[in-house]
Amino acid sequence: MHQRFNYVKVAPGAYEAMTGLEQYLKGCGLEAPLLHLIKLRASQINGCAFCLDMHSKDLAALGDSWQRMVSLDAWRECPYYSDRERAALAWTDAVTRVAETHAPDEAYDEVRQHFSDAEIANLTLAIATINAWNRLAIAARTEPGHYKPPAHA
Repeated sequence: MHQRFNYVKVAPGAYEAMTGLEQYLKGCGLEAPLLHLIKLRASQINGCAFCLDMHSKDLAALGDSWQRMVSLDAWRECPYYSDRERAALAWTDAVTRVAETHAPDEAYDEVRQHFSDAEIANLTLAIATINAWNRLAIAARTEPGHYKPPAHA
């Protein structure tokens, strides 16, 4: 696969705007492992190889288990996720597939049991942001495999 173009070079302002969203999300109060878990899940749904590579490495760097990452596609059937994570994953599935699901009340009611309104807003922003990144990376054919996660405290 050959990368079609590089957003940093050809659209730096747009890239900066997207990274601004990421900076906001880092400080929004949601746990970093949870954010990477929902980013990995949305990237599975969308088939974004670059983002799958990135967020699996980020989760591993944070100490998450390989078992949880490889089982994520079957998260409903696996015992490896907390109730809070399950609610976030259900919301991720619903929002990522919004054209099909229209973010049903059942998914919203589940996420409300584990997240405040502000957390739901930030979670939804995180889901929208990773969906945008997925579309950008897939359209540009951004090559996976080169990402190195930052050092985590």
